Amino acid sequence: MDETATLASSHTEMTEMLLPNDTNNLGRALGGAVLHWMDICGAIAGMRFSNRQVVTASMDHVDFIAPIEMGEVAIIEGYVFNTGRTSVDVKVDVRAENPRTDETRRTTTSYFTFVALDDAGRPTPVPDLECPTEDEAALRDDAMEGREEQLRQVVDRYDL
Repeated sequence: MDETATLASSHTEMTEMLLPNDTNNLGRALGGAVLHWMDICGAIAGMRFSNRQVVTASMDHVDFIAPIEMGEVAIIEGYVFNTGRTSVDVKVDVRAENPRTDETRRTTTSYFTFVALDDAGRPTPVPDLECPTEDEAALRDDAMEGREEQLRQVVDRYDL
């Protein structure tokens, strides 16, 4: 295992066209389909970063802030922004794109934690995160602040 890996080495972008099998009766993306795409994108980012198989340990709170309409393209983007001893934290953003107009809009963001596994299926150390460019450092800082803000909002929402 390398001792360090860069945020850029984990960057993953996927696209999915929203087709009828992944829609509800309103012709919009099923939440479960979007979560499935986010989990896959996050796992690929984690595997690229760690050069190991990873499994989902947790997913933070998710708000669906805009729908994805049938025929639109979902753009799912993820990258590792923090590490533990055997875990990686991945920010995953989803945008909807109208392929006829090139217009895009943000639909959701969440933060995942994945655990790296060795060949026997046991947790194994991951590289330390390096952000050698200003852009990578800005993405890391944005993800750290975004996660903290999202968690504060969840606590405020449920703090009775």
